Amino acid sequence: MNAIRVIVPYKYEGLWVFDDASVGLEREPFVSGADRIVERLAEGADRVALMFSATPFPGALRLEWRREEYGGNWYYLPDFNMEGWLCPALLKYFDAAPKELFVIGEVRKWNESR
Repeated sequence: MNAIRVIVPYKYEGLWVFDDASVGLEREPFVSGADRIVERLAEGADRVALMFSATPFPGALRLEWRREEYGGNWYYLPDFNMEGWLCPALLKYFDAAPKELFVIGEVRKWNESR
């Protein structure tokens, strides 16, 4: 298993969603503040590559675990002073909610359209 995972959130019907066939997710939405964090990482683009890991890596922003609620987990991103809820789909990537998550959003030119 890779230490750093990649998903590519995109705008669909005005929401930030992502697909990941490797874990059985299609149009999984970001909600409850996580959507605003993705929006900030996307820097105005309608698609962004998000690299994330439970271990630090160069250039990554740190999200701090706050609490569990409704099967998901709240994380705080000090760099943006923002909090967001990650739904139970997080557990498709980790056995348990990590106490810290590290993330980079990378905007690039895309060869395919969505």
